[in-house]
Amino acid sequence: MSQTASDPAHGADAAPTLLDRTFQISLLLKGLDGVLELIGGVLLLVISPFRLDSLIRFLTQHELSEDPKDLIANALRHYTSTLSVSASLFGAVYLLLHGLVKIVLVWAVLKDKLWAYPWMVAFLLVFIAYQSYQLVVGFTIGMALLTAFDIFIVWLTLHEYRAHKARRASAPSR
Repeated sequence: MSQTASDPAHGADAAPTLLDRTFQISLLLKGLDGVLELIGGVLLLVISPFRLDSLIRFLTQHELSEDPKDLIANALRHYTSTLSVSASLFGAVYLLLHGLVKIVLVWAVLKDKLWAYPWMVAFLLVFIAYQSYQLVVGFTIGMALLTAFDIFIVWLTLHEYRAHKARRASAPSR
C-alpha cells in the first residue's frame, strides 16, 4: 500500500494515508464478499432447488405476513420458485469460481504482489461490464451500488498500483 509502515522505501515511521486505509477496507469487503460467494456456491451444490425454495418460503413467511409487498422477500421467493437443477448447478459453479478468484486476488493485492493489481482490475472490469448490462436490462439499486463500488475499487487499485510501481522504480538497488 502506498506509504505504509511496512514499505521499505518510506521507512518505519511512514503512516498509512486515508486513501490507503480506504483501499484496505474496500479490499477486505471484496474478500468477505468472495467468502460469502463460496458459501453460497457450496449451499447451492448441497441443497436441492426444491429444499431451497421450501427454506426461503419458511424464512420469509413472517416478513411477508407483516409486509406482503416486501421487495427482498418477494424477490427471493420468486427466484427460488423458478430455480431449476441446471440453473442451480450453474449458479453454484459461478459463485465458487467467482468467489475463489476474488479471494486469491484480494489476498495477493493485500500481500503487495504487483502481478495481482492488473488482474484485479481486469477481473472487476469484466464484472462491471456484465453488471452494466444487467442494469440496462433491469435496473436495481443493489446492482447500481455494487457496480459503483466495483468502479471505486478499480480506481483505488489503479491508484495503488501506480504508486507501488513508482516506489519500486525509485527504490535504491541492493
